[in-house]
This record gives sequence, C-alpha cells and structure tokens, in this order.
Amino acid sequence: MINMRKISTISGVAIGTALLAGTAFAGPRITFGPEDQGALQIDYKGQFQMTVRDNGSGSDGDSTTTNFNFRRNRIALMGKYGDMLSMYVQTEFTEDPNVGTLGVEDRSNSTEFQMLDAVMRFKFNDALKVNVGKFKYGFSRENLEACEMPLTLDRSLFIRAPFVSTRDMGVGVWGNFLEDKVQYRADVMEGRKAGDTYSPDSSFRYTVRGHVSLLDPESDYGYKGTYMGKKQVLTFGAAYQYEPDVVYGNPANSSDKADYQAWTVDGFFEYPVEAVGTFTLSAAYADYDLDESYKTAIEAMANPDTDAIGLNGEKNGWYVKAGYMLPNLPIQFFGRYEQWSFAALNNIYDQDVTWYGGGVNYYIWGQNLKLTAELSHTDFDKETVKSGPQGTNLKTEDFTSFVTQLQLLF
Repeated sequence: MINMRKISTISGVAIGTALLAGTAFAGPRITFGPEDQGALQIDYKGQFQMTVRDNGSGSDGDSTTTNFNFRRNRIALMGKYGDMLSMYVQTEFTEDPNVGTLGVEDRSNSTEFQMLDAVMRFKFNDALKVNVGKFKYGFSRENLEACEMPLTLDRSLFIRAPFVSTRDMGVGVWGNFLEDKVQYRADVMEGRKAGDTYSPDSSFRYTVRGHVSLLDPESDYGYKGTYMGKKQVLTFGAAYQYEPDVVYGNPANSSDKADYQAWTVDGFFEYPVEAVGTFTLSAAYADYDLDESYKTAIEAMANPDTDAIGLNGEKNGWYVKAGYMLPNLPIQFFGRYEQWSFAALNNIYDQDVTWYGGGVNYYIWGQNLKLTAELSHTDFDKETVKSGPQGTNLKTEDFTSFVTQLQLLF
C-alpha cells in the first residue's frame, strides 16, 4: 500500500511552497520592425511532480516507489509579424523519467533534450490557416488539449497514435466558419518515419477532423480541458486518420502488408452556474487499427513488429472525465475513468486495462500557478510475468499512484 505518512509530509511541503510563491508574470516580449509589427515572446512552462506508487521498487518490484521529477520542463518562443505570419518553437528537457505509464523502469533512463514544436503559421483569413513544420496532428481532442490546461492531472495516458508521439511533421490546413461554430482541419504528416526497418513502404499519413460548437465557439487550433467557468461550451467532434502499407503482418518474411487507420468521436461540455459553480463533462472513443497484423505474425510463429503493439500500438478504448469548480474559491474537483483494449502489453496479448482516478486543482494564479493532487489506480485484466518480443521477464501488476504537481507558466 502507499505510505500515507510520506504522502502527507511531501504534500505539505509542496502546498507550503505554493502558498509562499509570488505572482507569475508573462515572459519577456520583444517588438521590432515598422510600427512594431514584429513581436517575439519567451515563455517557460514547468510541471514539477512528486509521485508515490505502491509497487515498482525492491528486488521483487513490490516495494513502494517514490520519485521527484519534471513532467514537463519547457522553453517556448512565440513570434509574429503582421497579421498573417507567426511561428511557435518549443524545446523540452526530460531527466531520468523512470516512473512510467505501465510500471517502473529497473534502471535509470537517459536524459533527453528535444525540439518539441517548430511550426510556421500562415493566416490568410479565419477560414484558411496553414501550419508547416512539427506540431500536434489534428486527430483526437485529448491530444489537442493544451498540456498546461487539462481538467485532470494530465491527458489520457493511452491516447497516442501508433508510430508517432504527440507531434508529427508535415502540413496542416484548418479554419473556422459560420461565426466560428464549425471548425475543420486536414493534415498530411510524416507518420511512420522513412527508412524504418520494419516499414513496408514510406507513405504520408492523412488526417481529417471537424467539430461543431453549439454554445461558445472553440476556435483555436488547440483545445482546453477546462475554461474555468469563463465560457459556456458544448462541442462535438470527430476525426479519421489513414496511412497505407505501414506494417508487415509477418516482419520475418516481409510479407502481409497492412494499413493503419483510426477514427474517433468526442464531446465536451462546460457550463458555469452563478453562485453554484462550474460543471465540466468530457468523453471520447478512439479506435487505432492495424488490421490485426500481430495475429498474422503469431499464426506464422513469428514475432510481430513491436511498434505495432504495446502502449501506442493497435488498440481501442474510451474515457469519460468530469469536474466541478467551486463558485467563490479557485478549487476544482475532478475525476476520470478509462477502459482500453490492447493488441499486446508486456508480452500479454489481448490485454485490457481499466484506469480511474480523481483529485483536485487549486488555482493560485489561474493556470499560471497551479497545484494539483491526484490519486489513481491502474487495473490489468491479466497479471503475470512474461518474456517475449517486448522484453524479458516483464511484470504486469495492478498499482495505485498518488501524484502532487506544481505548475508554473512564466
């Protein structure tokens, strides 16, 4: 079980630090050019976490794990020139991220510095905008929600598309019309990287998405997990994604090519009621299909492509999340429930995972300075220790996690 004394001690330190913190300011802004048409702003985005998990450490992996780490640690550059041209560049530094989605690593991971976003943006009018570079692909609402403005501690841990992270490289076209009530987007992206050993062909990945806002519009490229009672929102969205010949059913023989296709539907509702509070409800279903290519490999007594299985491989599932924000205090309670079916996790085929959790956001200075605490449980349908194409002696065991996070946007 989680050590509650340890939780209370460390959480007390985090709360004390937050209460002593001063006002968060916007980053420095530089203007240039005729009539200051050009502008460049530098921002810092940090999420520092304390995690306690009831397994993962010790010789048998059954002892409690404690960890301090940055969930996100970023520097961003935002620039514009006139009304048409803008850009967004964001870096990220991660250090020894040993506590993962499914378990705790048995050795320290290496640090990583990456160019997370690098996108040129062209706005011709409200109905025609173009993004070029590396940016979030326009598929699921959950992935498009701002990392620093979720309803719960973080976005879904299981929502990423196969062969890519949360970003991809390519060109996207999007826009709004009918008084911003309707939004469309379409992008052509890299998808699975060219030259990948197990990729049958090198093809682009295509995505189309649309949404309809029945109350206040959501007209930006990204969404928010909560508007903290500042908007009345009811939005329904759907998307489809496709990449041909992306995986071999039998990698050993380079045969049985399979396509990738995915679809999703989602809804978001937030409504403030005067003197009562703000209510938030969000849900989505997503299906990531690789034509069950892993089964072809199993039938041939061969190992499947490990990138086609696992956490970001073939899967389908859904989530629902809800929140309530007090009317006169900057405190928001939230909960989330998810169910997912995976082609394989930790060498266990046809694995089901149930995840549920709840917690509270304390907005000290809006989203700029926020303290979040969340208690969650991850439940596997099948628990065992198994070796296979994904690794040796991989342990699958239910676990409970408690996370306290301090967020600073500066």
